[in-house]
Amino acid sequence: MKISKKYLLLAALAGTIVTLDQATKLYIHTQFYLGESLTVINDFFNITYVRNTGAAFGIFRDAGETFRNLFFLSMPPLAMIVILSILWGVKDTDRLQVFALGNVFGGAVGNYIDRLRFGFVIDFLDFHYQHRFTWPAFNVADMCIVGGVGLLLLIMTQQFLEDRAAQRAGTLESDADQAKG
Repeated sequence: MKISKKYLLLAALAGTIVTLDQATKLYIHTQFYLGESLTVINDFFNITYVRNTGAAFGIFRDAGETFRNLFFLSMPPLAMIVILSILWGVKDTDRLQVFALGNVFGGAVGNYIDRLRFGFVIDFLDFHYQHRFTWPAFNVADMCIVGGVGLLLLIMTQQFLEDRAAQRAGTLESDADQAKG
């Protein structure tokens, strides 16, 4: 049985992302105390050990524990199934879309591992401006998910615009044909 290149690319990319994500989280979890912060760029970027019991940017962290457990343990496998279903319809040559899907898949697996192991996700990338304007801490998996989804949105927007332009061109051609007739 021959495995399609797009599945191999997705597996390689997701595996690389999970490895990098888990390695960085392991380092933070074993070398930092919860809440400990190391300034990397003064007034802009710190490495800060945070435990996120919610979703991206802490969404749902105040929801009931039963809801959070059910939601966070069921959504990643569902997302992975959806990604594999989408990938099935993607051409082998569409590496950009495979790359985007691989990023989302790998990020989902990375954060899912944390949820299964700890019941929370380890975040540590802490951007802020002079500690007054702060962005919620995040991790490698989060970056890959957001980047992959952003790339998918760009791909879909481009496809939509191309389809719309082709539709307009077809309408203009049929109008011209009718004018001749």
